[in-house]
Amino acid sequence: MPQQHSDLIVDGDAPPPYGEETRSNTESHDDAALLRTMGYKPVLHRTYSLFENFATTFAALYFVGGVRVTFSTGIAAGGNLAYWTSYIVTVVFTFITAAVIAEVCSASPSAGSIYLWAAEAGGPRFGRLLGFIVAWWSTTAWTTFCASNTQSAVNYMLSELTVFNVDFPTDTSSVKFRAVQWICTEVLLALAALLNFMPPRYFKWVFYLSSVVVLLDFVLNVIWLPIGVHNTWGFRTAEEAFMSTYNGTGAPPGWNWCLSYLATAGILIGFDASGHVAEETKNASVTAARGIFWSTVASGIGGLATIILFLFCAPDPDTLFSFGSPQPFVPLYAIVLGKGGHIFMNIICVFALWLNTAVAIVAASRLVFAVARDGVLPFSGWVSRVHHGQPRNAVTVVWGVAALITCTLLPSDVAFTSLVSAAGVPSAAAYGLICLGRLLCTPTRFPKPKWSLGRLSKPFQLIGVFWNGWVVAVLFSPYEFPVTGANLNYAPIIMAAVTIFAIISYFVMPEEAWLPRNRISHFIDSKGVTETVEEVDVGRRPLTSPSPPSGDAQDGNASGGNGNVDSSGSAAVEGESGERRRKAAGVSSGDE
Repeated sequence: MPQQHSDLIVDGDAPPPYGEETRSNTESHDDAALLRTMGYKPVLHRTYSLFENFATTFAALYFVGGVRVTFSTGIAAGGNLAYWTSYIVTVVFTFITAAVIAEVCSASPSAGSIYLWAAEAGGPRFGRLLGFIVAWWSTTAWTTFCASNTQSAVNYMLSELTVFNVDFPTDTSSVKFRAVQWICTEVLLALAALLNFMPPRYFKWVFYLSSVVVLLDFVLNVIWLPIGVHNTWGFRTAEEAFMSTYNGTGAPPGWNWCLSYLATAGILIGFDASGHVAEETKNASVTAARGIFWSTVASGIGGLATIILFLFCAPDPDTLFSFGSPQPFVPLYAIVLGKGGHIFMNIICVFALWLNTAVAIVAASRLVFAVARDGVLPFSGWVSRVHHGQPRNAVTVVWGVAALITCTLLPSDVAFTSLVSAAGVPSAAAYGLICLGRLLCTPTRFPKPKWSLGRLSKPFQLIGVFWNGWVVAVLFSPYEFPVTGANLNYAPIIMAAVTIFAIISYFVMPEEAWLPRNRISHFIDSKGVTETVEEVDVGRRPLTSPSPPSGDAQDGNASGGNGNVDSSGSAAVEGESGERRRKAAGVSSGDE
């Protein structure tokens, strides 16, 4: 059987159209034509609007859940003062990084965007190497995140054992506890993966529901938590909430403060999710960029409000850490809201995290699909196969890998924790590497994006390099001192291993097999699509690139210009639109 990915790639030797200046905001054909400048045929459904794209990152970041998961970590590293001040710094620099990534996305909106962004930012000389490294980094980050995020949902469930004094082990050192933890994690992960097999017109509701649940969680905390705290231990004073310090890591005072960034940075890592569904988003060169930036801004502001709320409502650090629960907010809610109220809040937390995993699988599967489309993975033909505009086989691969990672819970909690400790590091490193590539490798040689930072682009790229370098350094640090085998941070070791595999792949795989230099050159030297596809002026050369498709996807969900997809997922490119382009350019079929 022929490799499926060969049907998804535009001829790499075909030159980009000449005389292109700008991109349309309204014509659906422009999305398809822009995708072709990157060397791909449009086969995924293109039905998502700004809201669905925005919701991809908004739900993936889930700012309330992110603050809850990292709160005790942030308090231990410097106390309240370090936590909220470090978060403000994090928000400012993350917004800047998100703006740079959004600008790159505007120039290159495709599935699995982040490794393509790195390749294009690196230019013909370094692009292929950067593409390999970021592809390995991001695949590791998103698949491990799917596993770790599901386990976080299970921790909320199993924390009820402590609240109701159930005679069952609650320590992760117990094999019985880990076995139950593993079973529950696998079940929730499977349900989240199965949700991704829904047709796009139904899966839209997952984006709507996940956003609503995130906001509901936030509103309930804003209204309900202060009432409960007022009736129990009372609010902390402004001095206690904002100025108290604490050292729960055993690190020297200065580095203990710095470790607070381990908590704050983790809340907003993963905003590239909107870019991964760009190929399924209408007017992607603008919409996906806006989705990345504004969802990050909304999540950052919401996270700050949540942190301030928790600083006033949470007890002192010694009381918080004495709860002895996998997720300390579960017993906290039990005390201030009562057993009935806290159960409802816990259901909201678990449900939101489950939807969070479902959306994360969307992003991860598009990344896997994109790599397979280029023919890199084993069984690439099967992995890249598209069913009714969806990469369902890629979803299955992400589910399988995340399920295998979850199995490491059984022999040792340290093994699982070590694997997922690298979930945030690769993404931050990838953001920094893309900024570095744009700054040094393609400072002027890059397609002008529709969503542009203008004069702020270069300063923001420079800031993004240093900020993400700092985040990676903190995430590599041991979190508890003195360092032992039990509390060692394995993230640097895992990151080094993944990078070594990426470099080996770079040298072993022939250039013509993945990210050839001429294809990168063709894209970065192109200027996108004209205001209407029919008005392309090819100038001195005939148009040899395949023409954009004019039909709809098989299931009728794709917008115009996304190509016909047969049952095996291959793209059927029709010639009607290509004929219009030839006529506009004054080139007849016979001239070719």
